[in-house]
Amino acid sequence: MDIPIWLLVLILLFAGIAALDRVLGPTVRWFLRRRMERVVAELNKRLERPIQPFKLARRHDMIQRLIYDPKVAEAVAMHTRETGLREDVAFEEARRYAREIVPSFSASAYFGFAIRAARWLSTRLYDVRLETVDEAALAAIDHDATVVFVINHRSNMDYVLVTYLAAERSALSYAVGEWARVWPLSRLIRAMGAYFIRRKSRNALYRRVLARYVQLSTSAGVTQAIFPEGGLSVDGRVAPPRMGLLSYIVAGFDPRARDVVFVPVALNYDRVIEDRVLVAAARSGDRRFRGSFLTGARFAARWLWRRVTGQARRFGVAAVSFGAPLSMKAIRDETPQAGPTTVADMLMARIAAQVPVTPVPLMAAALAETGTPVMAEDLLARARTLLPPGVTRPEDLEGALRMLKLRHILVDGPDGITIRPGQEAVVEYYAASVEHLIRPRRIASEPAATAES
Repeated sequence: MDIPIWLLVLILLFAGIAALDRVLGPTVRWFLRRRMERVVAELNKRLERPIQPFKLARRHDMIQRLIYDPKVAEAVAMHTRETGLREDVAFEEARRYAREIVPSFSASAYFGFAIRAARWLSTRLYDVRLETVDEAALAAIDHDATVVFVINHRSNMDYVLVTYLAAERSALSYAVGEWARVWPLSRLIRAMGAYFIRRKSRNALYRRVLARYVQLSTSAGVTQAIFPEGGLSVDGRVAPPRMGLLSYIVAGFDPRARDVVFVPVALNYDRVIEDRVLVAAARSGDRRFRGSFLTGARFAARWLWRRVTGQARRFGVAAVSFGAPLSMKAIRDETPQAGPTTVADMLMARIAAQVPVTPVPLMAAALAETGTPVMAEDLLARARTLLPPGVTRPEDLEGALRMLKLRHILVDGPDGITIRPGQEAVVEYYAASVEHLIRPRRIASEPAATAES
């Protein structure tokens, strides 16, 4: 039987591709690997905490290491006993979870694109301020220790802002929720070293595979960033921690091995981009966000158009505070039985104590104090009395007042400033973020005010 010319061409083409892959593939991969190693070596010279080999391992190798880990094998055996599945079926399920979780870090994607994009976006959207940071304490952290940045979760901008501000320290590994598992965003996020998690999953095998991945990366010294609240704050306050990733890290800690040092990080914003979506979620009581990809795309398109036409304004201040590091070895030396709950409570207390007081939340707190209607001069005067020393410049308060009016949250009336009907919850949302810091100052000032009267 004669073979059609087109089929013969296809056969020869595929045969040629296969031959080239066999002959040139290993050489090309070796060349690219060597080039990446040189890039990483140069990066590690300037980074405070070098990129660990674990983070640079090939994704396929890391998946194999994870699924053949003895503790994952134990988890598979336990899963078969609990569910009645065959062991090979349970093993394939674990492999699927491992493929879903394990990232594919690219130093060029992280430092060549992500850092630049994070810097550009952060500084275009906000006046970024580093409120407090103990450089000496951070520099004193043992270079062999694993550093875990523990952050309050106000906005999806948190990832961008912390990535930008930590750029000179290390490459951060984030846990990212299901929202980011959209092509092609998912490929970029994996390349930046983030790993996907199913926040609401109750599958025991999935949780065990995830826990083991977190423990392996922690024991290997990978610098991480986690949001222990488990989701965005819907009321503006620092929420109680959820025992997820933090519990895996604490449970897997071995005092005879590498130390784990937690660095509490607190963020606050003059404008949380998702504020109205979060307020609506809080009002519904079920934390179901009504936002969507299309809503976000429309917002981004409007902002880009304003920027192109020269009408874009910054969203005010975005402030970050880095707190005093907390060593797991030190915790265990003082309290040998300290578990995840104890560690989480200590960290969340430190985060809450250092939340930056930015101008808009301070003005919102002043509104809660004075009530409305109120004259602008009286509102600004009250905000200044609540102003913690050295954290918010007095001139920023007038800008915060203008911003609240531009966003149609506050309106001028014949008797003074009032909150626009329907926007009361937004004002409460911003005031709540600093309420726990303002209240002690108010209580301390009240006896003096009473005595003077």
